[in-house]
Amino acid sequence: MSITENITRLRASLPAGVTLVAVSKFHPVEALQEAYDAGQRVFGESRAQELTAKQKVLPGDIKWHFIGPLQSNKVKDIAPFIHTIHSIDSLKLLQEVNKQAAKHERTVNVLLEIHVAQEEAKHGFSPDECRELLRGLAPDALPHIRISGLMGMATNTDDTTLIQQEFHTLHTLFTELRDSVFKGNSHFRELSMGMSHDYPIAIREGSTMIRVGTSIFGEREY
Repeated sequence: MSITENITRLRASLPAGVTLVAVSKFHPVEALQEAYDAGQRVFGESRAQELTAKQKVLPGDIKWHFIGPLQSNKVKDIAPFIHTIHSIDSLKLLQEVNKQAAKHERTVNVLLEIHVAQEEAKHGFSPDECRELLRGLAPDALPHIRISGLMGMATNTDDTTLIQQEFHTLHTLFTELRDSVFKGNSHFRELSMGMSHDYPIAIREGSTMIRVGTSIFGEREY
């Protein structure tokens, strides 16, 4: 199957309201261009250097999403153009994104990363840490960021029951925050969860945004 066929098939299978983020990290510009020509406009990268290089040569209407761990000192490189950052895991990082976005008179969408998986290696706030962070934020403290929702990854396992439980936990937190801290805020609406191997479960549990690479581009080129 070609990239075009993969994109077409995948998009046709998604329910309305679910955004496909094509995870293009480690794949060449030509592969991204083929996906773009097939109608894809949202791409996810996880390294600032690779992202900025691709952004310079690919069409200007692409919505670039940053999906990997982000170091504070790399924020300035992507601040001029980034659409959404999925991996906000500290107040310090939130403040840095706000600071760098302000320099470009932009507002950047961010998702708070929540740790629900069993692997210690995964990043993110615990649900309680997330609640505490949001309770402590003054409404107008960070005018150049827009908290648009949550992101999380399930445990990398074949145990679909565990995956479902973890996604369910994430959706429950999302719903709680949407109906309390963000009540009346139309921007808080994204729940980014689900990758190539588990996105059907994520969608059933309320995901609005899936991050898919392998099912589009094939195995990564390192």
